[in-house]
Amino acid sequence: MNKIIFITILFFGLVAESSAQTKRIVSGNENSKITIIAYESLTCSHCANFHKEIYPKLKEDFIDKGLVKIEFRNFPLDVAAFNAAKIAQCNSNLGLEILETLYTNQNFWVKGTTIEELNNNLKTLIKKKGFDIDFDKCIADKEIEDFVLNDRIEGVKNFKVNSTPTIIINNKKFEKTLNYKNLKKLIEKMI
Repeated sequence: MNKIIFITILFFGLVAESSAQTKRIVSGNENSKITIIAYESLTCSHCANFHKEIYPKLKEDFIDKGLVKIEFRNFPLDVAAFNAAKIAQCNSNLGLEILETLYTNQNFWVKGTTIEELNNNLKTLIKKKGFDIDFDKCIADKEIEDFVLNDRIEGVKNFKVNSTPTIIINNKKFEKTLNYKNLKKLIEKMI
């Protein structure tokens, strides 16, 4: 039932403009020549793998050198991912750290048979890791909710995103198999 309501909200676009205070989670120099947009769902195991296997290499070889920036955009595939995205977006100073924590600990909090169980796992993890955010307030924040939903709507509309992770490089969808070797080869051609 929750999935049906969630998808209905997404496709009818019943969302307002996002708040100016809600910011993208970005890693890298804002003025980098190459911008990677990663559409992700926090419950997606392939997205978690991207953060464990590919992102650290991108960071070391390109992001930390100021050549590439990466924007993590929300494309929640279910209500648990939607709630987790709201938590990650809740504090712009901690967004990247929260995002990494959620992917690293995905097998801890993405388990259970109800959204209540998943939310409790998520809340426990956030508290255990010492993030200074008001979990219930973040989950209920309509501006953050709109921001997350608009990311998903824009991903479908602008890039025909239909799965996660989907990578966009300088506004072009990355169509090859997603691995570091293929990304590196394309980025090196663009530098």
